[in-house]
Amino acid sequence: MRAALCLIAGLALAGCSESPGQAMAGEAGAGLITEAAQTIGQAAPEALADAVDSLLAEIAPDAEAAPSPEPAAQACSGILKQGGLIICDGAPGDVFHLGSVTLTADETGSIQFGLARQAPLSLGVRARALEAAFEIAERRDELRTVPGFDCDRIDARTPEQRAHAARSWEIKQAAFAAFHPGRGALDGFIRPSSAPPSSPFGPARRYIGVSKTSGEPCESMSVHQGYDMAAPVGTPVVAPAAGVVTLADPDLYYEGGTIFLDHGHGLLSVFMHLSEVNVAPGDVVARGAVIAKTGNTGRSTGPHLHWGVKWRNPASENRGADFYIDPALLLDLPVLDVADAGGVLEMSAP
Repeated sequence: MRAALCLIAGLALAGCSESPGQAMAGEAGAGLITEAAQTIGQAAPEALADAVDSLLAEIAPDAEAAPSPEPAAQACSGILKQGGLIICDGAPGDVFHLGSVTLTADETGSIQFGLARQAPLSLGVRARALEAAFEIAERRDELRTVPGFDCDRIDARTPEQRAHAARSWEIKQAAFAAFHPGRGALDGFIRPSSAPPSSPFGPARRYIGVSKTSGEPCESMSVHQGYDMAAPVGTPVVAPAAGVVTLADPDLYYEGGTIFLDHGHGLLSVFMHLSEVNVAPGDVVARGAVIAKTGNTGRSTGPHLHWGVKWRNPASENRGADFYIDPALLLDLPVLDVADAGGVLEMSAP
């Protein structure tokens, strides 16, 4: 077929013989081309047109035999509630616009977008083959008052406490800024402890108390950003999903023993008030691996496990815009039967 194309186009022999396996080459090929070119030059225009039509008819079946692949379909699902998570699937490199945020699908073909506790109740999503508006269910978190509180247990008041709190803040900020690849929520989440829940994500807490050192009253407000489980000291804590350890510290000021576990797609599990930390930064752990034991460290008011999940925008360097989502909602995602090793897969260098 390439020989016929060359003859009709009047190409030189060199251009026709560059490809491997070319039928016409050398002196015999040159003579054949010369003879054929003379024949075509003497042919009537009608005959030449018929030859071109015949060649195009010959080419057409080859074009039909190798159609262009269909682009991957695009769809979004997940937990469409304030504090939830949206997962959109497509092809690697697909760009998704979710409200004012733009995310690009990784090698899994997915993006994962956290919904803030007070996210708008409607979210527009645009992509290559998708344009939709999703309704977001509203949360109704309660306000809780915690009276008789020891103000000194929370506030950093002495120079030593303030220095400890400042060091802890720097350690946390460095870990929040570290991103690792991973499947995020694609394989689902399991509970990090079998202990019963004691305090949900979302309620605003108003603390009222008196300082034991100064005798002065105090009052403060905060929103509970995690999911607490009433676990006695020493209860094993397992990884709710596979990830990379980015922080493992036995003594942060407010949090006490703490582990950060990066699952990928910006999702970071935070475990606080631990009595034992059994992993190190850089460790790659499987879902279900024992990583710590529960405790009552830091500014805790009693033995329990605090599990938080922070969504960080991987397309932005503004860590101040990141926020926590509801870990309990992640437990509603389908849990895939992946081949967990049941332990630490790869230890960091000593």
